[in-house]
Amino acid sequence: MGDFVQNSAVKTSVRTLASPIEDVATFVSIVNAVVTSNPFGCVEYLTAGVTHAPVEKTKEAYVVKINFQDNDAKVVGTNSEKFNSVSGFNAGASALLADSALATAHGGIPARDSDTETYSATLKCHDPSGEIYQLTFSRDKVSLTSYEDDAIRTKVETWADTVPELA
Repeated sequence: MGDFVQNSAVKTSVRTLASPIEDVATFVSIVNAVVTSNPFGCVEYLTAGVTHAPVEKTKEAYVVKINFQDNDAKVVGTNSEKFNSVSGFNAGASALLADSALATAHGGIPARDSDTETYSATLKCHDPSGEIYQLTFSRDKVSLTSYEDDAIRTKVETWADTVPELA
């Protein structure tokens, strides 16, 4: 039997944020800024006859959290729902807050628990060197994965240092 032989040195780096990104609007603006302004100088590429943008959003998830409170502000129930778009997240939050049958079933008044809501988005980036790497944003960290060249980490880190919310 043949052995697996390492042929690359794929790396992962993580920046843990000093404080979570404040809200979904701030989160989306950071992610969209990377996609539209391409601060890493990524380039488009062709795979299987399909042209890909230099930076592409490949995955996103937004989780809304609702607490149901009784008249003494004691939590008597919770609900969380995951959405694959910001518009779904916002519409879903409104629907959950307006759902009187759900509130009755929980025996409480619904209130957003914005501090514990989660967001994530993964971007696929194509470096001019030919490497394809992923950059995943969440509320409390940024992960850079599947890269070999340390110059990529340096570019991402230098950019992140300019974004106050990513400190």
